[in-house]
Amino acid sequence: MTAETSQTLDRGLRVLKLLADTDHGLTVTELSLRLGVNRTVVYRLLATLEQHALIRRDLGGRARVGLGVLRLGRQVHPLVREAAMPALRSLAEDIGATAHLTLVDGADALAVAVVEPTWTDYHVAYRAGFRHSLDRGAAGKAILSARQHPMTDPGYMLTHGELEAGAWGAAAPLLGVTGVEGSVGVVMLAEAVPERVGPRVVDAAREVAEALR
Repeated sequence: MTAETSQTLDRGLRVLKLLADTDHGLTVTELSLRLGVNRTVVYRLLATLEQHALIRRDLGGRARVGLGVLRLGRQVHPLVREAAMPALRSLAEDIGATAHLTLVDGADALAVAVVEPTWTDYHVAYRAGFRHSLDRGAAGKAILSARQHPMTDPGYMLTHGELEAGAWGAAAPLLGVTGVEGSVGVVMLAEAVPERVGPRVVDAAREVAEALR
């Protein structure tokens, strides 16, 4: 710590990061051990964070991330969308298909940015704000694949007719972006998906990831 930083704020942020990395929450004792501070300090930190709905405590006393964090997270969407638009435009025009950026929102996959090609006679209508479960569609499955294999590059996912009858989806996860979990993909109507679509989607996902770092 330096003279210009706040030790209390630093500890509070560390609490949030620790809770964000667990699905089962942490007790005061567990947080005390991980932070290297006494239980009284942890109680005060949790009480303050709870007042702002950034954490919640269950009946067993375990602290978990609160809904207030979700409200803050939603404000990130416009910034992420702006950073992703150049890569999405290039992808849509190159492939001739609707390109999209999808982020995790709770248990759902949420399309936060969509770009349609300008030169095709027809394309799949896909709108920002469209959401679906993570286990359906290429966008969600690409995200789940990255979760299941965090130390490797899972490449891309290809699906057919899971979200819209007759439509193909191809998507690749965003990798190496702290605090952002999502994917970049395309959706198209075709008898078969050209071989170059998958690698091109992977390249677009890398471009977006670079823009967000």
